[in-house]
Amino acid sequence: MSENLTLDDVAVPLRTLRLLAADFGHLPAPDVHVSTTYPERLELAFHDDLPGFETWREALGIVPDAVTYREQGDGRTRVLRASVEHAGAVVRLTGFADVVAPVLAGGAA
Repeated sequence: MSENLTLDDVAVPLRTLRLLAADFGHLPAPDVHVSTTYPERLELAFHDDLPGFETWREALGIVPDAVTYREQGDGRTRVLRASVEHAGAVVRLTGFADVVAPVLAGGAA
């Protein structure tokens, strides 16, 4: 779908980003991604910042039950993901964090 799109074709997520910056400028800054592959989507990613993910989830009114959890990288990275429609765009939140290895008795990991 990305063939021959113009900047106008991704205007909805860009406008949504502008609104989020105005309304939630005090929140942690995410990595931001707008793509011609999904021109209706605004992606906000948080690397090693699950509290930032949670802050944005709450601000956007996404209920905890709507968050999916998975692991990647042979179980080394946890991934939280949630989506909501906001100001006409699909806002997709993604949070990444290292999976903490359990500490075994005697201090060995």
